[in-house]
Amino acid sequence: MLCRSRNDRVIAGVCGGIADHFGWSATVVRLFFIITGVGILTYVILAIVIPDSPSSLL
Repeated sequence: MLCRSRNDRVIAGVCGGIADHFGWSATVVRLFFIITGVGILTYVILAIVIPDSPSSLL
């Protein structure tokens, strides 16, 4: 399930969550957002739409 990351977050954990979901590096996803011009608006929309990861009881 696609969730925002609690551990690998800079702002809202969107890129970290996408990277965890697909098994990629979070740095690659962040660079993709910057280089392709996907932009801030898309990031904000994803931060609203993608749920936060469930809390760990450990």
